[in-house]
Amino acid sequence: MDLAVELIHATVQLEQPLGDGTRTVGTGFLIAETGPDGAPRTVLVTANHVLAKMPGAEARIGYRISNPDGSWSYSPQTLKIRDANGTQLWTKHPSRDVAAISITAPEAFAKSAIPLQWLAGDDTFQSNHIGAGDEMMALGFPRGLAANQAGFPILRSGRVASFPVAPAQVFPTFLLDFTVFPGNSGGPVFMSQAAHRRVGAVDAGQDVQFIAGLLTQQVELNNERLEIGIVTHAKFIRETISLIDDPHAPITVARVEPMTGARAASAEEAVSPQ
Repeated sequence: MDLAVELIHATVQLEQPLGDGTRTVGTGFLIAETGPDGAPRTVLVTANHVLAKMPGAEARIGYRISNPDGSWSYSPQTLKIRDANGTQLWTKHPSRDVAAISITAPEAFAKSAIPLQWLAGDDTFQSNHIGAGDEMMALGFPRGLAANQAGFPILRSGRVASFPVAPAQVFPTFLLDFTVFPGNSGGPVFMSQAAHRRVGAVDAGQDVQFIAGLLTQQVELNNERLEIGIVTHAKFIRETISLIDDPHAPITVARVEPMTGARAASAEEAVSPQ
């Protein structure tokens, strides 16, 4: 299993035209899990602010269709995110910038959704000795740009730039050293078998593959982007999905410690049409 390829197929662009020639753009990815009735379902995961900053009732989700000749076509479809009264239809985590919404996806896309168990658990970082200097990958649509006309996301990488990075209950986010652009918010951040481990890492030669979390913000200092992304741990994705069916499901009350001299800014905003 190549997690990078699997996640490329499961990652989609989310957008909403604003009526002034611009559009709000973000990234999301699909998770496959089982509903309370035991039936399989598909859940779209993204950063909460991506959907919250879309004022309209409908967004567009960028599905891709495989053609018989081996080519791909970009085929976005409507996604209802608010009801007639303007009430939000997605579920958000009460303390972290994570959102989830159950969707009806085309059959091919539903099959591409990532199994819930591929999300990092409470002990994944510790058991795999993940730390500062390890390389992770991220998928997204920087400034609404796709890798090609078929609408596939752009794959990039960066090093874990903070210490310590776990446990999530104490450190709900960690830093990733790569340039963040509007449109990246909500994209998955993951470690693949091809990741470069830091010098001296325990079990550096072993394959490690899991979804570490999702990109939610970027770091700014004096209105200058520092080319550092903020990743919210996958633990909070799991919790948000559990809240879809049970608003009273147990969740983590994470301690939030502001960064000294810097601020976190969203990585999603209106962009010009591509």
